[in-house]
Amino acid sequence: MVLVTLLVTIYLSIKGYEYYQTPLEERFYQDSHAYLKASGIFGQGLGVLGTLLILVGVVLYITAKKYGYLERFIRLRYLLEFHIFLCTVGPIMILFHTTFKFGGIVSIAFWSMVIVVASGVVGRYIYNQIPRTISGKELSLAEIRKQQETGLSILDDLIGSDTKLKTDILSFKNPYAWGPRNFFFERNYLKKISKRVSSLNLDEQQQFLLLNSAALEWKMQRRIARLASMQKLFKLWHVAHRPFALIMLIIVVVHIGATLTMGYTWIF
Repeated sequence: MVLVTLLVTIYLSIKGYEYYQTPLEERFYQDSHAYLKASGIFGQGLGVLGTLLILVGVVLYITAKKYGYLERFIRLRYLLEFHIFLCTVGPIMILFHTTFKFGGIVSIAFWSMVIVVASGVVGRYIYNQIPRTISGKELSLAEIRKQQETGLSILDDLIGSDTKLKTDILSFKNPYAWGPRNFFFERNYLKKISKRVSSLNLDEQQQFLLLNSAALEWKMQRRIARLASMQKLFKLWHVAHRPFALIMLIIVVVHIGATLTMGYTWIF
């Protein structure tokens, strides 16, 4: 989907590069003006198609998330990716529909759209930080702790009487909450644990299972630590995302109504 988004952007940029680079007052004399202008067949087509992509992306995701009628066919996380894809390609098409002319009420719609897209990227990151089931439903703290208990029981069975090793695994604290340092610090600590595990009377499969259980325990600790903060952050995120999406939608409706009032019609 990222590739498709890039290809669409590159194609539109190349197709209208000369026209979009021309000063506004000189565009009328360009051979491609009637075709690429906002009311031209290509320009209007971009506006219509871009708007439809956004509407489909928004309506499909919101209704499917609320009523769950697509759960049998697609996981919620993949539906979110599709929502992001449509609501990224759509605004790109609308951007080229405007021919990079921003003025009056259109500028409000444009910057609302920019904020919605940017906040959508941030929202996707926050969404992925909240523990979820395979189907995409949010896990409660009790469900996370249940997963943690399963991993701890495996550790108990494999470690046996080596309480020092178990203590070192359970007391592990990563000082880096985010970024690559988090990954490398945890990996280095796991290597140290691995050396000690190799001295236990376990076969390779059991050693792998023990180390995997240790990594899972640390993952559960991180999830529990960030669950409340991420849930709160996700609620705050909606404060920025939804209102601007609504503003954009209202202005789009006003824009379409105004163009029809001024005599512009569907030209396909």
